[in-house]
Amino acid sequence: MSRNTLAIVIAIVVVGAAILGYMVYQDQQTSGVEIKIGESGLSIEEK
Repeated sequence: MSRNTLAIVIAIVVVGAAILGYMVYQDQQTSGVEIKIGESGLSIEEK
């Protein structure tokens, strides 16, 4: 493999790891309890 090809492969792996890490972070942030007050009253949902 040439150096350019190796650099491209490493860049793709790094970008993939960053995207995966961001997705895991977002998933952790959306868990919890959601409370809504609307026309039908009070609604509590666990996420």
